[in-house]
Amino acid sequence: MRERASGGGNGNRSVLPWRSTSSRDRPGWTSCLVGGPGERASAERIVAKAASPVVNVVGALSLATLLAVLGQARLFLGSESGPMHMAAAAGAPVVGLFGLTDPAVWGPVGVVSVTPRPSMPCKCIATDLCRRPDPSKACCVWRLEVKAVVDAVRAILSHAVKDVEHAL
Repeated sequence: MRERASGGGNGNRSVLPWRSTSSRDRPGWTSCLVGGPGERASAERIVAKAASPVVNVVGALSLATLLAVLGQARLFLGSESGPMHMAAAAGAPVVGLFGLTDPAVWGPVGVVSVTPRPSMPCKCIATDLCRRPDPSKACCVWRLEVKAVVDAVRAILSHAVKDVEHAL
């Protein structure tokens, strides 16, 4: 099975590790964590808790190699970030996790995508960390429910299966 790439994020828009892990633990899936060097500690926590195979290349890839990896992904799951847009540019279906920013404006373009977002305006859950209105320092994405993300992943994978069936 092709791997799915997951990652992206900067500052407070990174997905909390326990939420990332809970959406990854599906039999038969291999996840590939991508991100910058500043996200290595979070990635290591995810790998340590994951029940399914995880390839951790956080902080280890050039942009050209990252683009090639994303082009092989069956699915990209991650926050609104450079890697999310690179995944879309490479043709990977995207589940893009959004908080304060509007996916209608900043969402992935040109690929099948689902962009879960908590209701707005956001009732802040991390007043000591959140620095609105700067989206890179807002914690709204942390309010996403795991079920909404899992449902988005299933919708994307279901769509991909239908595309393959029609091609046969």
